[in-house]
Amino acid sequence: MNKKHGLNVVCFGEVLWDVFPTHKKIGGAPLNVALRMNSLGVSSTIISKIGNDENGQDIVKYIEDHNMSSDAIQVDSDYMSGVVHVMINDKGNASYDIHYPSSWDKIVPTKEMDKKVSEADAFVFGSLICRDEVSRSTLYGLLEKAKYKILDANLRAPYYTTEVLIELMSKADFIKLNDEELYEISQKLESPYNSFEQNIKFIAERTNTKQICVTKGAFGAVLYYNDKFYYNSGYFIKVVDTVGAGDSFLATLILRLMKGKSPQKSLNYACAIGALVAGHEGANPKISNKEIKKFMMV
Repeated sequence: MNKKHGLNVVCFGEVLWDVFPTHKKIGGAPLNVALRMNSLGVSSTIISKIGNDENGQDIVKYIEDHNMSSDAIQVDSDYMSGVVHVMINDKGNASYDIHYPSSWDKIVPTKEMDKKVSEADAFVFGSLICRDEVSRSTLYGLLEKAKYKILDANLRAPYYTTEVLIELMSKADFIKLNDEELYEISQKLESPYNSFEQNIKFIAERTNTKQICVTKGAFGAVLYYNDKFYYNSGYFIKVVDTVGAGDSFLATLILRLMKGKSPQKSLNYACAIGALVAGHEGANPKISNKEIKKFMMV
């Protein structure tokens, strides 16, 4: 188990099974972020809900096998554990069929949950968890208690509305998007601009958010951090599948920024980890620090 850095991060949202044509893997963006942070030495907690079924029991075992607590995972007897059918195209990009309703749609607030979030250094959440009013209401309550709020937009049509998305972005201190989400949101907000940077600044001003990162797949990412832009043009790797690559990227970027690393070095390191994850099967492959440094030097 890695030495912990003294940071404490809580992730809120879906835990589920990603079901591929030939196999299945445990995932869910918030869980992927928590697992990557944990592997990098951060004390991480995932708040979610599973069904009272075998899939749920296996998720709990998986979390505990990765040296993370499952204490904040609720159990629901009325709804099954989450399942997502993942389709991978010939370029390795994924599309998703997300079962609804699932147990994670029904996360209810508790005093223990409030305490964990209020004491955490950062709180990570996404838009998908808001597709059901039960979990959405719980999230809104937790956002009132969180210190540093990180939104991973993670748009999954048809499970979001412009109104909810604007509210989530306005509550966030840090927003992570991919390039398609940037343009989609810019259009929804009726941005007058066409350029990448102008639309990032437009969203920052519209939502009063000083920190926005936009990933560009194989072409790296752009970080807008306290009124300044930082760029990474990406790393070459043979893509196996992209599931979880953005989650590992976000976990790494946030951790390094919170540790006081420079925005440029943080972005470079996060892009390297994102690429390495895309070069492996599944969302949570083990990647050593030695492997990352060697990859960045090549």
